[in-house]
Amino acid sequence: MLDKIRINLLSKPIFNLAKNALPSLSSTEREAMEAGDTWWDRELFSGAPDWQAMRDMKPASLTAEEQAFIDGPVADLCDRLDEWKISAEDLDLPPDVWDTLKRDKFFGMIIPKEYGGLGFGAYAHSEVVKRISTRSVAGAVTVMVPNSLGPGELLLQFGTQEQRDHWLPRLADGREIPCFALTSDEAGSDASSMVDHGVVCKQTVDGKEVLGMRITFSKRYITLAPIATVLGLAFKLSDPDHLLGDKEELGITVALVPTDTPGVEHGRRHLPSFQAFQNGPVRGKDVFVPLDAIIGGQEQIGQGWKMLMAALAAGRGISLPTQATAAAVLAARTTGAYARIREQFGIPVGKFEGVKERLGRIAGLAYQLEAARRFTCAGIDQGHHPAIVSAIMKYHATTRMRQVVDDAMDVHGGKAIIDGPLNYLGNVYRSVPVGITVEGANIVTRSLIIFGQGATRDHPYLLDEMEALGTEGEGAIEKFDDTVWGHAGHIFKNLGTSLAASWSGGAVASAPDAGPIKGYYKQMSRYAAALATAAEVALISLGGTLKRKESISARYGDILSELYLLSAVLKRWEDEGCLEEDLPLVEWNCATGFARIEERFDAIFVNFPLPVLDKIMRLVSLPFRSHPRGASDDTIFACADMLMKRGPQRDRIACGVHIGPEHQPVAQLEHAMELVERTQILRDRLRKQGEDALNDAERAAVAETREAVARVVATDDFDPAELTGLAKKKEQGPSPEQPDLKLVQSM
Repeated sequence: MLDKIRINLLSKPIFNLAKNALPSLSSTEREAMEAGDTWWDRELFSGAPDWQAMRDMKPASLTAEEQAFIDGPVADLCDRLDEWKISAEDLDLPPDVWDTLKRDKFFGMIIPKEYGGLGFGAYAHSEVVKRISTRSVAGAVTVMVPNSLGPGELLLQFGTQEQRDHWLPRLADGREIPCFALTSDEAGSDASSMVDHGVVCKQTVDGKEVLGMRITFSKRYITLAPIATVLGLAFKLSDPDHLLGDKEELGITVALVPTDTPGVEHGRRHLPSFQAFQNGPVRGKDVFVPLDAIIGGQEQIGQGWKMLMAALAAGRGISLPTQATAAAVLAARTTGAYARIREQFGIPVGKFEGVKERLGRIAGLAYQLEAARRFTCAGIDQGHHPAIVSAIMKYHATTRMRQVVDDAMDVHGGKAIIDGPLNYLGNVYRSVPVGITVEGANIVTRSLIIFGQGATRDHPYLLDEMEALGTEGEGAIEKFDDTVWGHAGHIFKNLGTSLAASWSGGAVASAPDAGPIKGYYKQMSRYAAALATAAEVALISLGGTLKRKESISARYGDILSELYLLSAVLKRWEDEGCLEEDLPLVEWNCATGFARIEERFDAIFVNFPLPVLDKIMRLVSLPFRSHPRGASDDTIFACADMLMKRGPQRDRIACGVHIGPEHQPVAQLEHAMELVERTQILRDRLRKQGEDALNDAERAAVAETREAVARVVATDDFDPAELTGLAKKKEQGPSPEQPDLKLVQSM
């Protein structure tokens, strides 16, 4: 009786109001919501994260077999990768490297052993890509694409058994080279706007009538397309003659199309920021393939959007963040060493506070990105397919990579600007826009996906309410009633938590007994409760218009992202044994992250469309700013010093960098740093007392150090004729018949 009274007096009016207020779900949005799952992002968005569950989570780790692969085939491959030759001279990997990638099954890392692959987990896949990335961008991209954004993963998730049996062994050993043709010429990040289309039809093949599809498509920015033997193709399928049923528009569908199929055009290349990995357009007109070419068979017709979201998740969550982390740790190792050995005014440039600011940020971000990479891979290896976390990782890893690489370039100065074999950062710098752009442009990811989808996916009640509001018939009100009052209780609980935590500066917020980082957990709890409460205000007051408030949505997403990345930092510090000497890295990350969170809250409130809510939201979530300044100078300088001293701490920050043979520039840099440290006392004595203060052996050691430093500080120069030949080669590109090369601009 009371339930009916509540429904009639309260739930029905709220239902009618909410119908117009809450955003509706389109079919593509619904399919995107169904792709992947939630994970730690949901805990953070709940307003009351279960910190102990995070602390108890098993860290990412390698099996003995995976470690042996990294120590063996991966190390051997890295030794043979010459980035200058690849990127500036040949614009391709050498033939022997291609042979190695196929023979050692680099393309089959994620394919299970029963299909001839290596059967590696996400963390091993990430570790391999990371090591290769520290040596060659082109090599890393070539390895990562078949293992992330490619038909292999789609076959494992959605393919028929017959398709798996045929294709997976051939993909694993390199007999087939795959690419994934998603981006249409005009659609960019909006895959639902693709104009590529297929029509269900019948065609006579080898004297038999075959039911299939005639597909016309034009795709660009497709990695491995110029050399691919099979492409995963996304297109909109229609059935105008109703050969499959009554429905005419069947939706986005994904099929496997061999590139030797009549009508397929491929082989031409783009040059994305003059990166040498294989990338180019692929086109086809009236290409006929049978219906069994559809991944998953006829049952998966129209399920392409879900497949696309699943395919993108690996690239967003593993491959691109891994490449970003590799760039960060390479920058940390090389910039710290260079700042130690390069002297100005008689002292290492790393001793200047202006340089230390850059070094401190490099160290902090390298530590953070590695922490987030491990944390995310651990979640994936434990069975999660976190869609929102993947978007967080893609955007923030590549954006922070840009910051790290810019800082590294500033410290190196001319050393990193002059191109040539001695420049170990130049090609990494050129690769940054590619990572920012591909697999979901960063602007779109930040503005629309992280909070736009995260608010719905991560909220404990919102998606159920939206589904109830979309339900027709008698049961709609009752279904809505079941969720709306649980939602109301959730709001009031978070409101009380946020008020108490915010007004106490986090003092009464929940936190595990975590020793010196307990206070950071308290602040994280405070911000999580504030985010949950502030998000409720936005959802209730703005409703469906929140979709169009991209700047506000982006700021909410930044807060959620910052909480995720800082969770990873705290997790890493505890997983590595709570090392006291690494606390400045945790302090830098938390102080910087907390300041950014409070700045984003402030920007949300001051720009909120309803001015009256500014004061209310500020009163509840941010009555005063307790972390407005970021990290102190002492913390920044302590982080910087970690990169300028050889030892386990520097190795932890700049982990996983492949040093290479002794003639390679990074190996020479490491050797010079070792000599500089070893002879520091001798050089100080020489500076103060002159040549007579050293014996012959000591003078020889100092001379050796000077020679090693000179080799490292040196930059390349060329005969003008060499540069003329190089320029002509770059103008021609890899396809001499191509008059105008299209550079990657957007995705």
